[in-house]
Amino acid sequence: MPDMSAQRIIIVGAGIGGLAAAMRLAAEGCDVTVLESQDSPGGKLRTLPSAAGPVDTGPTVLTLRGVFEALFAEAGQSLSDHATLTAEPVLARHFWPDGTTLDLFTDEEASAAAIDGFAGATAARQFRAFAARARRLFDRFEGPILRAPRPSLGAVGMAVARDPAILRDMVPHRALGPMLDGAFDDPRLAQLFARYSTYVGGTPQHSPALLALIWEAEAAGVWRVEGGMHRLAHAMHDAAIAASARFAFGTGAAEIEVANGRAVAVRDVHGTRHPADAVLFAGDPRALGEGLLGRGVVGAVPSRATAPRSLSAVVHAFAATPSGPDLHHHNVFFGADRATEFTPLARGRAPVDPTVYICAQDRGTGRSPPWLERFETIVNAAPLASLQGETPCHTETTALLKTRGLMLDPPPRAVTRTDPRGFATLFPGSLGALYGRSPEGTMAAFARPTAQSRIAGLFLAGGATHPGAGVPMAALSGRHAAETILNVRTSISRCLRTGIAGGMSTGSATTRPAASRSSGS
Repeated sequence: MPDMSAQRIIIVGAGIGGLAAAMRLAAEGCDVTVLESQDSPGGKLRTLPSAAGPVDTGPTVLTLRGVFEALFAEAGQSLSDHATLTAEPVLARHFWPDGTTLDLFTDEEASAAAIDGFAGATAARQFRAFAARARRLFDRFEGPILRAPRPSLGAVGMAVARDPAILRDMVPHRALGPMLDGAFDDPRLAQLFARYSTYVGGTPQHSPALLALIWEAEAAGVWRVEGGMHRLAHAMHDAAIAASARFAFGTGAAEIEVANGRAVAVRDVHGTRHPADAVLFAGDPRALGEGLLGRGVVGAVPSRATAPRSLSAVVHAFAATPSGPDLHHHNVFFGADRATEFTPLARGRAPVDPTVYICAQDRGTGRSPPWLERFETIVNAAPLASLQGETPCHTETTALLKTRGLMLDPPPRAVTRTDPRGFATLFPGSLGALYGRSPEGTMAAFARPTAQSRIAGLFLAGGATHPGAGVPMAALSGRHAAETILNVRTSISRCLRTGIAGGMSTGSATTRPAASRSSGS
């Protein structure tokens, strides 16, 4: 009988999804090798150098800390031994063109008090009602959607059957933006909470109202990762190494070989063949359908699982000395009207008077920033699939912030900018869409690829795979993939123990190699 604990797993992509799966599988005794085209782990948790040190140029908000504590515990390790996480009581500081500002907090009553002072008692009451709605939605659907390896309408139906009143909170045929317009009299508050749809790559006028639950995930706690968000990826890499996983950086995948309908090996860009009992692709699943990993896996995911595409972004990561408004760690500079941002985006055009998000990496509660600080700015953009015309040039974001009173010296340069075309190059097959498939539409949550592909032995993980975008969601996708692989292994082992003859060919399929620089989400 073969030693099933030594099952060979090849993971393509060392983003958060691939790292989470590597930790889990290696801890279970699998022989895990991770191929990554970049020179360090993290995928979208990447950095650019600056005069003040490495600057994060990817996700900046860490929520649902318990996902990572559980992941490290399952690997027989402790998150606190590998990374230092500090709770940030201020969720974000918000600025409007009329000069008004609003801080929101993890403490709901502190947020309500701030909103009372900002917009009055009615607004505070409406906020409490919205927060209660978000909490009910999160509590009801965290299990059947976010934590489930495969979301099902049946599970959602059971949740509704247990609590029929939840339908009022879901408003299933209404978009987030219109729901918020009805929930808040003050348009600034509707504008603020509408931006949560962009956390998963959607516009508020077309994304489901169910996305209101994102507020609860954030209000439940936001953490800073000391040293920057990219340190979390390094912590996961170190934990996977400690569990005996191996990593090959600067080694992207060129082809996933298929024989007799099963994934049997990965050939890397250097020509080395890596035989596998299971292959986990932790990049954008659209790359498979485009043939970037060989013709043998083109049908691995249905086209409806990867289209339409989510939003992209224009991102700057740089060092500067600021003057003007008092910034916190997370800052949001809104335009006067969200329609001037999202209506053009829905048509594939650059937003007019857009929202600018700024992460002041060296600021936060109880911190005194240095003279030269690290910043990341993000402006939403259309993906290449729908992009009409050019994205804003590197000076436009700086000019926009200047109109809001914020001066940056020196201003960011073109070399610090990544736009949809740059993201499309970094993450092959993505068309620059940072969140995979669009979350827009009532059934979008059920359309994403899940861990099991259509090809035996080929599995999926990452931010473009269920449960979707966001650092904890990508980690959950990796855990779902690992559990699916382990369950398949157990099933095979049971068959072998009962004496059922079987096996699989490990010969190379006749497929056309296609170079791909794969990096997980």
